[in-house]
Amino acid sequence: MPPEFADLFRRRGDDLPDLITIDGTDRFILDEAPHVHGDALRQPGEVAVVDDRNGVVTLGVIAVHGASDVRVVQDSLVAERALEANAGAFGRRGFHHPDTLERAFRDVRLVLLRLSKSNDRLDEVARAVARWAAPDVVLLCGGVSKHMNLGQNAVLRRYFGEVTASRGRGKSRLLVAQDPLRAAAARADATDPWPRSVHNDELGMTIVAHGGVFAGTSLDLGTRELLAVVDQAVPDARRAVDLGCGNGVIATALAMRRPALRVTATDLSQTAVASTRATAAANGVGDRVEVVRTDAGDELPDACARLVVCNPPFHADTTVTTDAAEAMFRNAATILQAGGELWCVWNSHLRYRPVLERAVGTTRQVARSSRFTVTASRRA
Repeated sequence: MPPEFADLFRRRGDDLPDLITIDGTDRFILDEAPHVHGDALRQPGEVAVVDDRNGVVTLGVIAVHGASDVRVVQDSLVAERALEANAGAFGRRGFHHPDTLERAFRDVRLVLLRLSKSNDRLDEVARAVARWAAPDVVLLCGGVSKHMNLGQNAVLRRYFGEVTASRGRGKSRLLVAQDPLRAAAARADATDPWPRSVHNDELGMTIVAHGGVFAGTSLDLGTRELLAVVDQAVPDARRAVDLGCGNGVIATALAMRRPALRVTATDLSQTAVASTRATAAANGVGDRVEVVRTDAGDELPDACARLVVCNPPFHADTTVTTDAAEAMFRNAATILQAGGELWCVWNSHLRYRPVLERAVGTTRQVARSSRFTVTASRRA
């Protein structure tokens, strides 16, 4: 691999950019790609890259292997922005983002995928590859060995006739799927389509979810705690924002319970944005729930809402982190009008109250159970 790919920039600030090193999984995928389907790398438009975290795999197949017109599917907006920033830093283009999985995989012959912890995400992607890609397609999946599981092999075997695992290299391992079972994938689309849809009797709501979205078609326990008290939140609000909307349950419930309220739901995940739109539409409030793909609401106007609601994540895939939650709190302070409130539910052991006090303002406890705390923070 050329020396300029020893490091890539993930985020770029006003001063120096943050430096992130290519990890072993990215290197393993790039090293093996020409061996599993070198011919596809030489033909324009025959390579797709899925869930590339920092643009390393996409830019690597272009710069190192000569691929062109690469199709890129990235669920995370942070990852998409990183790819754009890194492409500018290294002067590399030659990729685009199709707007559907069919367009992403139609007639491709090599798909390079970074595995996440979600087998449902793998199912939706692998099914689409098997259904739409060329008959000689190879799906090359890479992940960190300790986070991989036999369930991933089982998912791939639903849609591919041959699935093999590599030997481990460093901390990484690859799965190689070939011989797409197009008829099986088509039957699965007919009998168990993505997105999935389930009616929740407790909420009186239909929940719709794509593969990999937080909580899927279920009611998350923290969301349940928030919904139990959120009717008390800023009753005169006419506009609310849901930061990190996931499957859309909170935004949709607010719109269903308050006919005069308009809700803006945001998430950095493309699958979450699509799921929330579908959930709102399925429950007849799609006209009052606007869904926007942003990173913790970073593109919303200042002082645009009297109420912000949030069930923040404390994982980034397999990594435990409070970074996303703290970014949401800071942005909520900007989004809120004076006197408006952020209503937030969080795992009690995280002790977010001092963080909320600093980021937003005076914070009071609204409810507390053995696992969760709901707080309301008022913007001064």
